This record gives sequence, C-alpha cells and structure tokens, in this order.
Amino acid sequence: METPKNIRVHKEAGVLELVWTDDDVSRIPFRAVRQDCRCAACVDEFTGRQILEPDSVPESIMPDDVSLTGNYALKFLWSDTHDSGLFTWNHLRSIARRLDANDA
Repeated sequence: METPKNIRVHKEAGVLELVWTDDDVSRIPFRAVRQDCRCAACVDEFTGRQILEPDSVPESIMPDDVSLTGNYALKFLWSDTHDSGLFTWNHLRSIARRLDANDA
C-alpha cells in the first residue's frame, strides 16, 4: 500500500496535498475528492453504479474537518454535510493519477 508521509489541507487553494513516501506530490482539488466518494450513499453497493451526480458537487466544496482513520485512510466532513466516505491512500493516489493523466 502506498502511504503519504505528509498531508496538508490547503483551504485557501482548495486542494488536498499528499507527499508520498516516494517523494511524489499529489495536489487534488477538494471537489475532485468529494466527487469520487465511494460510500454507500454515493455508489450503489450492488451494482457499483455512481449515485452521486458529480456536477451536483459545488465548486466551493470544502472540508470542515479531516481526520485519519487508522493508518489507511482519511475521513472528511464536507461543507455539504456529507461525512460517510473513507478515502484510502490507494484511492486518493488513483484520483491523483487520473487527474494527472487527464492533464497530459
């Protein structure tokens, strides 16, 4: 499992910054994190179909709180009051890689 050695929440820039053990740095916009929530309220547990409409996530979404869950994930309380998703290190790294690939 890939793990970050440093985690920063940059509210003014609207990004989550993760510095990985290989010194790669991921800067993921908060909106992209919230849009990719995999909890049962956002994704159908049986089909895997996304229930959350990504465009329904406001551009201004912010974490009101971010906490560690064990040594494997972050939990967010979002400004839209959503708080049931866990974001594992692998999931966050996959979001960052997908965003990087889209920018290329």
